[in-house]
Parts: sequence; C-alpha cells; structure tokens
Amino acid sequence: MPLEGTCEGQMACSTCHVIVAREWFGKLPEAVEDEEDMLDLAADVHATSRLSCQILLTEDLDGLEVRIPSDSNDAQGF
Repeated sequence: MPLEGTCEGQMACSTCHVIVAREWFGKLPEAVEDEEDMLDLAADVHATSRLSCQILLTEDLDGLEVRIPSDSNDAQGF
C-alpha cells in the first residue's frame, strides 16, 4: 500500500504515521518534540509509532519493518 505523506516531510501532519517493529525501534534516533506532538494527533498510536518522513534510511536500517495503522486512509482511494 503506498503511503501518502501530505505535508512532504515538514512535520505539519501525521499522514505518514507508521508503527515500527519493536526489534527495530531502538535502532532509530529518538523522535524530536515536534514529531511527538504530531503523533499525539495521529490515530492508532503505539509505543513504537513514528512519522516515516522523519526516519532517515541508512544501511543500518536495511530490512526495517513497519506497518501502516489500520485507521489510515490513503487519499488516492477517494
């Protein structure tokens, strides 16, 4: 399922909210306060929730597992 990030990485929304697999979550840098504020507005937030636009993909994260929350709606389907 394509994930559409409406704000294009500006942390002005939570449309790119993903839930990171527990075994990967500790390998990510900590979320900054602005990201945590946006996650407070997201639906179906979990302890390992992040905004995917804030995850810098590196070789260390090769194989990263995330899932899209069930409450997510993709604007392409409307």
